[in-house]
Amino acid sequence: MNVNQSAPPVPPFGQPQPVYPGYHQSSYGGQPGSTAPPNSYGAYNGPVPGYQQAPPPGMSRAPPSSGAPPASTAQASCGQGAYGQFGQGDVQNGPSSTVQMQRLPGSQPFGSAPLAPVVSQPTVLQPYGPPPTSAQVTAQLAGMQISGAATPAPPPSGLGYGPPTSLASASGSFPNSGLYGSYPQGQAPPLSQAQGHSGAQPPQRSAPQQASSFTPQASGGPRMPSMTGPPLSGQSFGGPPVNQPNHVSSPPPQTLHPGTQMAGPPGPPPPMHSSQQPGYQLQQNGSFGPPRGPQPNYGSPYPGAPTFGNQPGPPQPLPPKRLDPDAIPSPIQVIEDDRNNRGSEPFVTGVRGQVPPLVTTNFLVKDQGNASPRYIRCTSYNIPCTSDMAKQAQVPLAAVIKPLARLPPEEASPYVVDHGESGPLRCNRCKAYMCPFMQFIEGGRRFQCCFCSCINDVPPQYFQHLDHTGKRVDAYDRPELSLGSYEFLATVDYCKNNKFPSPPAFIFMIDVSYNAIRSGLVRLLCEELKSLLDFLPRESGAEESAIRVGFVTYNKVLHFYNVKSSLAQPQMMVVSDVADMFVPLLDGFLVNVNESRAVITSLLDQIPEMFADTRETETVFAPVIQAGMEALKAAECAGKLFLFHTSLPIAEAPGKLKNRDDRKLINTDKEKTLFQPQTGAYQTLAKECVAQGCCVDLFLFPNQYVDVATLSVVPQLTGGSVYKYACFQVENDQERFMSDLRRDVQKVVGFDAVMRVRTSTGIRAVDFFGAFYMSNTTDVELAGLDGDKTVTVEFKHDDRLNEESGALLQCALLYTSCAGQRRLRIHNLALNCCTQLADLYRNCETDTLINYMAKFAYRGVLNSPVKTVRDTLITQCAQILACYRKNCASPSSAGQLILPECMKLLPVYLNCVLKSDVLQPGAEVTTDDRAYVRQLVTSMDVAETNVFFYPRLLPLTKSPIESTTEPPAIRASEERLSNGDIYLLENGLNLFIWVGAGVQQGVVQSLFSVSSFSQITSGLSILPVLDNPLSKKVRGLIDSLRAQRSRYMKLIVVKQEDKLEMLFKHFLVEDKSLSGGASYVDFLCHMHKEIRQLLS
Repeated sequence: MNVNQSAPPVPPFGQPQPVYPGYHQSSYGGQPGSTAPPNSYGAYNGPVPGYQQAPPPGMSRAPPSSGAPPASTAQASCGQGAYGQFGQGDVQNGPSSTVQMQRLPGSQPFGSAPLAPVVSQPTVLQPYGPPPTSAQVTAQLAGMQISGAATPAPPPSGLGYGPPTSLASASGSFPNSGLYGSYPQGQAPPLSQAQGHSGAQPPQRSAPQQASSFTPQASGGPRMPSMTGPPLSGQSFGGPPVNQPNHVSSPPPQTLHPGTQMAGPPGPPPPMHSSQQPGYQLQQNGSFGPPRGPQPNYGSPYPGAPTFGNQPGPPQPLPPKRLDPDAIPSPIQVIEDDRNNRGSEPFVTGVRGQVPPLVTTNFLVKDQGNASPRYIRCTSYNIPCTSDMAKQAQVPLAAVIKPLARLPPEEASPYVVDHGESGPLRCNRCKAYMCPFMQFIEGGRRFQCCFCSCINDVPPQYFQHLDHTGKRVDAYDRPELSLGSYEFLATVDYCKNNKFPSPPAFIFMIDVSYNAIRSGLVRLLCEELKSLLDFLPRESGAEESAIRVGFVTYNKVLHFYNVKSSLAQPQMMVVSDVADMFVPLLDGFLVNVNESRAVITSLLDQIPEMFADTRETETVFAPVIQAGMEALKAAECAGKLFLFHTSLPIAEAPGKLKNRDDRKLINTDKEKTLFQPQTGAYQTLAKECVAQGCCVDLFLFPNQYVDVATLSVVPQLTGGSVYKYACFQVENDQERFMSDLRRDVQKVVGFDAVMRVRTSTGIRAVDFFGAFYMSNTTDVELAGLDGDKTVTVEFKHDDRLNEESGALLQCALLYTSCAGQRRLRIHNLALNCCTQLADLYRNCETDTLINYMAKFAYRGVLNSPVKTVRDTLITQCAQILACYRKNCASPSSAGQLILPECMKLLPVYLNCVLKSDVLQPGAEVTTDDRAYVRQLVTSMDVAETNVFFYPRLLPLTKSPIESTTEPPAIRASEERLSNGDIYLLENGLNLFIWVGAGVQQGVVQSLFSVSSFSQITSGLSILPVLDNPLSKKVRGLIDSLRAQRSRYMKLIVVKQEDKLEMLFKHFLVEDKSLSGGASYVDFLCHMHKEIRQLLS
């Protein structure tokens, strides 16, 4: 049998299930079933076509018997079969994972195997679909030494390549080898993508996979993915253990300490390859560059060379050995694999319950009945049928919904459907809106609601005949019958007081106290507003914006301006009674920009001069919001307040605050008070704002503590945003502030919105996270909602679900558009339901899970001590992984850490959340910073939390200058930096360029226009504009990164070993943090210990 052939299709997986009329269930992991067009892009997470792996030399094969494909075939075909995999790659930045998957019956005792783990069993296939893959990291806890040769054992029957030598674990800490084999310094792991390296092949995914077990290796050599099909009893491979072909070099053999046991007789040592290969040498992460010398905590390249820096573990008889960072799952590799496997073909939403590509992958969406993942992402696309099963797995069932998400230009915005005066068709009982899942019956005269099963009459004007399959013949002409997302024009019944709304208004409210004038903020802002008012949001196709504008300035008192078009000069009216706020004028306060252009320009010229000599340092805050809201109420319209504020509001007025900043509360039970507002006045004010449809965006310019936790309450509850520019200086922060303001003013907003999430029988929405207000348990009220904001919804079971009918979600958002039109935006999503835990674990989305867990934790700090919140997260993660280990993975020694394939990054990402400033602040993090980040994350989408918690680190000087593509990212660890290179790091809010001390003089000259490293200005925030390829490339890259993010990232240039480097290192999240956060390796060991405790 040819190694490069795809595996023959195996029955229980891959056929479309008879689920939804007209919808094919995804085959394994989201590829369309048999009726889908043939896939020219390889399997889901399989290779890009054209990559084939030659059989390693010396591999003998047992002849395949009929029935299930032999393990060898599945391994060798590496993913060219028809079954997809999850959108998380299977090979790391280090060596490849063994992906070998086998389901064990729930009744089977866990860990009953002796020290030798039975990695795969003879043919005990269950009738349900394919068993889950898992990334099994083995723990050899009795420390290993990197010297001498050890002899690997032959594989047990049914296993793929590679010598599984089971090592007994002596304690709860982690072994030195693992997931993918350990790599000494200066030697590269097997490549996962051909990265300019001659002949490197990507490991490829196979179709039917069994439990991917990472057994410790006596050899320490890299392991091939052992991807087996349903194993045939007695099948095994002879021949020596095989290294992956074409990798740069294999690591030296490792010896076992006495006390570690090995299964099976010894075999020959793995072949050693020379590291001198043509092409670039690879560093550990597979990026270009010269091999580096030994570094602390790494295995050394030569047997017998010194190793440094053991990290202490729990007490144990033998000295612990550090786990090789290359031997644990790499976020970079998973992201890269998903891009290669899923970025080239459109994601078609017609199939129920398919897991979308990762948020880091660029892909096109074709709406065929389910909402695009740009609108809704779920923690799992296959949810348990019963609440007992859900409790057992502990995987939160949640959806991150972004109802007004902006789409790329090549995707069409949702169609607007106008049903005239009758309005949109809805179910009489549950009020769900017409959607593709509704079932028409009785020749089309009635329809059965897919959410509550109620039978409804079809109104005569909506009647249409059915075809022979029971579908309406006009289904594809009506967006609401064929698409996952669409809009209805709302009738007057959907409007306040049963009358259509007026177009919304924007009110600019400018702090003119001493701090604001002195910093240059007021002058800068007034200049910018003159041009910015030409770019107010408008309906597509409209000549000009319908939005009216008004202006207020304030310090201890408020100044309103009449800018009526008939006036020659603006008029100012002062309200000094801030305790009883009213609006002194109606006519002339809110105006059309084009009509009053001259008066507005005159006003903006005068404001900086009028207050130039002010000595007023005190400000008010609550009365300013009150005034804006009263103005909108008087004008009978919704709208948005843009507040520009500089200091703690200590003037005598409602909402007055005191300085309560106290770092001594950190790590005490009272720490939660730092996140709570100090007065209830702002909640009351926010509630009034929401009732009026008044959204507040707050721009803060503090030089010291301003109590962000309290000031952000109104923006948070009204669906607004907070922007913070600490110690604002015009020369340094102008670009960032201007960019944020332009974007904020121009973005499309839905006003006076209400959102409701309906579900089919069996589950219901129970909890909501985000920037909004709720006056009851079902309606999410948003004074404003823009395209960057998400609402996260958690679901719980209230009945048993049915595998055949699945589960449905419908998100309905009623809002006023920027032209004053009342609309309903509908998003529908169908999910699969399962009775087997393996199916749940196979269809999870780690990025969405982390988004939910971060929001859950960040809300938790309001009411619980931070330590409790951290422990809760760790416990939940351990329970999720322990349940998988107990119920879905093949039995193996307790010394192995086994992770589900699509959750193998859960530990690294969770550790990043635990180390974040909110949950574990460093000494330099202020109370205001923590409150600011806490409310920011609350409404972030999945792509934003992904890069926020695990920043992108891009080498700038490794890829060829003429290359136009983004350089491949590397892992966020100091180990990965070389002092001869320059790196760029971004996390969606910050942007750093790190310059190594050994960078070539020519590179320094090209980028910074100075002749040596020592002359580079540390903390530089703007790169000089130079006419050379490197400068253009780096500036272009920075511009493109900024364009991808919702906020402008200010650049900071950091030099190696400079004082600013500590700030930069805070973002190298795989390393131990100064505030006491664990390194990725240590946290994985800790997680393993927690899982073992749960299992024992």
